[in-house]
Amino acid sequence: MPSIRIVDVVDEASFGLIPPCADPRFDHRTCDYWEDADRGSKAARPAWLDRSAAPAAPARPRTGNPFLDDIEEASSPQINPFAPRSDALAENPFAPQPKARPTVAAGAPRKLALLARGLAVFGSYAKVLLVDDEAVGWTQFGPLSAYPRASRVRDLYPQLPESPLPAVISCIATTTEARRQGHALRLVQAVCDDLAGRGFAAVEAYPELGVAVDATSAATPAFWVAAGFATAVDDERFPVMRRELA
Repeated sequence: MPSIRIVDVVDEASFGLIPPCADPRFDHRTCDYWEDADRGSKAARPAWLDRSAAPAAPARPRTGNPFLDDIEEASSPQINPFAPRSDALAENPFAPQPKARPTVAAGAPRKLALLARGLAVFGSYAKVLLVDDEAVGWTQFGPLSAYPRASRVRDLYPQLPESPLPAVISCIATTTEARRQGHALRLVQAVCDDLAGRGFAAVEAYPELGVAVDATSAATPAFWVAAGFATAVDDERFPVMRRELA
């Protein structure tokens, strides 16, 4: 029996496990298609893998949900004039020590910097599936506020429920050699279990119809049905697939 494990992408070591796209014109490690609604691209951009300064995070639409909005703000220390000085806590051996927040280095690859924006509050935004230590599957997900392009697609359909806002699976992919072995479905199930544990009531995906199989990042409606999703909006170009989480 092959050994299968799923790893969260939270640092450079796990980022290095991301498998290649089936179409070499694209690269999961440099894609910002969902993070940047105006200029985002799926294209392979080798320069993005250099250890250069990470780009400024693209502006996010406000969701109205105080637990999802402004993840960066929530994960950054706020100035409280009434709070005790941090050095005072350090000098007190009886005070509980603050937990270190997960971060990535300032010179990390740009895509890793984007994936790491919510680590301190939300947790990981991506997972890799390995078979016998070979990476064969990849998925990206997170709160709706992390993916402005998903918000833009969702805004097309006022019939979708506004509350509670769903999480999003923006990308699901396996290598060409590993297809039709259930790995993508296994990844989706792991994400759904993870999101339910983080308190989300639903998750959505937005497949794009009319494009080549290897050019879409969000699979097909038939795949999502097999993964336990239902068609929330039946559209000839951008359907919406939704799954309620227990």
